[in-house]
Amino acid sequence: QVQLVESGGGLVQPGGSLRLSCAASGSFFRIFDMGWYRQAPVKQRELVALITTFGSTNYANSVQGRFTISRDNAKNTVYLQMGSLKTEDTAIYYCNADIQTTKKLVSAYYWGQGTQVTVSS
Repeated sequence: QVQLVESGGGLVQPGGSLRLSCAASGSFFRIFDMGWYRQAPVKQRELVALITTFGSTNYANSVQGRFTISRDNAKNTVYLQMGSLKTEDTAIYYCNADIQTTKKLVSAYYWGQGTQVTVSS
């Protein structure tokens, strides 16, 4: 059983900053790629940022230069530092991770429960 527990969501004003955290817990052997997705009303879920096992990162064009994804492998945690927030960033943000849970070299994707981020004046 693996769980991804998110925290850090809330209400902020345009131009403000917010930091999201997602910690993996339970029984697992290794965590590979980790990422953040978001879903706004009447829109499909989209990739916001991704960080690989080796630390390589990838960002959506809409957040490039404003958001930063990072990870702490010792804490099994991935972070998303969000700056210069816009109203368009309002959405439910989901944590995602590719995790190996058995001794076999097999992994599967797991999702967090989602945390609401609202950017409004």
